[in-house]
Amino acid sequence: MQRLIESIKLYVSLNTNEIALLENSIEKKIYKKQENIFTQGKISDRIYFITKGCVRLFYNVDGNDKTAFFYTEGQFICAGESFTFNVPAVENYQAVEQTEVYEFTKSKIEALLIKMPKMEVIARIATENELITCQKMIASFVTKSAEERYIDLLNTQGELFQRVPQQHIASFLGVSPETLSRIKKRVYEKRLT
Repeated sequence: MQRLIESIKLYVSLNTNEIALLENSIEKKIYKKQENIFTQGKISDRIYFITKGCVRLFYNVDGNDKTAFFYTEGQFICAGESFTFNVPAVENYQAVEQTEVYEFTKSKIEALLIKMPKMEVIARIATENELITCQKMIASFVTKSAEERYIDLLNTQGELFQRVPQQHIASFLGVSPETLSRIKKRVYEKRLT
């Protein structure tokens, strides 16, 4: 809970009453490694905040999982279009390792917005952060090679290589596991010279 409060305090200050309101409006859940948090076809009514663990966002394309993103501690996750427009989601969220989240239901968020107008700022910031992340991801695929995306991932989220199975990293980079192995070898050899 403290991690959530500290993350929120980066954007808005919270008094004791607001913290109590927040604590009474969310539920802590723990998901086991490889357990699905949310699956496509359902209508999302929750926003999740990760306090511990790693979550993989993926799409099922012709029976194959295509990893789109990894979320770690201190990040919000939400099937945004489904949550906003009450339509079936096309994405899936899966715990890559044992993961602890705090869940906000839509009804609790709506009640909080009435009692605590600062929630509007928090919701806006969470949405903006997700939009920026998506824009960076799109720009990366449009402007960079798989090797450049690998180097970026290594430099910005290198810990993922210890936490996430290599096939998911390969899928995220848009390459086969064999190509990822070749990229890793090339990058390693370049760093030695």
